[in-house]
Amino acid sequence: MVHWRRAAVLVATLAVVSGCGAAPKRAPSPAASGVRPGHVVVAVFENKSYVQLAGNPDAPYFNELMARAAVFTDAHGVAHPSQPNYLALFSGSTQGVTDDQCPVRAGAAANLAQQLQAAGLTFGGYSEGLPSPGYRGCSSGRYAAKHNPWADFDTVPGAANQPYSAWPADPARLPTVAFVIPDLCNDMHDCGVATGDAWARAHLDPYARWAAGHDSWLIVTFDEDDGSAGNRILTLVTGAGITPGPRSGRVDHYAVLRTIGDRYGLPPLGRAAGASPLPLQ
Repeated sequence: MVHWRRAAVLVATLAVVSGCGAAPKRAPSPAASGVRPGHVVVAVFENKSYVQLAGNPDAPYFNELMARAAVFTDAHGVAHPSQPNYLALFSGSTQGVTDDQCPVRAGAAANLAQQLQAAGLTFGGYSEGLPSPGYRGCSSGRYAAKHNPWADFDTVPGAANQPYSAWPADPARLPTVAFVIPDLCNDMHDCGVATGDAWARAHLDPYARWAAGHDSWLIVTFDEDDGSAGNRILTLVTGAGITPGPRSGRVDHYAVLRTIGDRYGLPPLGRAAGASPLPLQ
C-alpha cells in the first residue's frame, strides 16, 4: 500500500464539497474590500490531480507550500485537454478551443493583460524555453504555445511575452501580474512530480518568501488533472494577508481570474463574471 495515497485521501475527506454540479451563481460586482497586492504571480503546472500531490513524498516542496497557503481542495480544470484551460484562466473564455491546436488567433478578444494595461497596470508572461521575446510560433524544444495563451491575443504586446530567462532577479521589478510557465518537463507534462517539485522549490520559493513580506501573492494551479472526468486539481494562494488552511467549495480557473480582477478593480471577464472570488482570509 502506498502511504502517500492514504494521506491524500485523508486530506481530501476533510474538505466539504458543496455546489457540485450546480449552475454557477452570479457573484457580486467587483468589491473594493481587501488588499490590492503589489504583485501577483500565477504559476501553472500540468496534468496532475490533487491526490497525486497532497501527501506525496515526491512533492515535498508542494506540500510545504500547501502548509502555508490557502488550499482549494475542490478546485477543477474547466476542460480537457490543456489549451482551453489556459485560455479560460487568461481571458474568461476557452475562445471556442476544444483541443491543443496551434496556432490559435483570438484577435482582439478581451483578456487580462489588455485590462491591466488599460488600467495603467502591467502584465508579463514568462515561458521557460520561449526562444525569443514576442515569439508566436507553435513550439521550440520543450516550449509549447498551447501553454502560452497571451501569445494568442493581438492586444497583448510582444514585449509582454518573455522567456523565463527574462525573469528579474529583484521581484520588485516584476509586472503587476505575471504568469510563469515551466517547460514541458518541469511542468510535469513530460516528467514526473519530483522534477516539477524541484523546479518549483528552486524557482518559485524565493518569490513566495519575498511576497509574504511585500504585499504580494503567489498563485499555483494546474491546467487539468490526469485526464479524469472530475478534473480535480491543486490550486493554492500564498502571500501577504492570506490565511493558510484548506478551503471547501468548488472553484475553477474562472474563480482564479475573478479573484485577480477584483483585487485590481477590473470588470470580470467572460465566465469569470459568474464565479465568486476565492476566499483568502
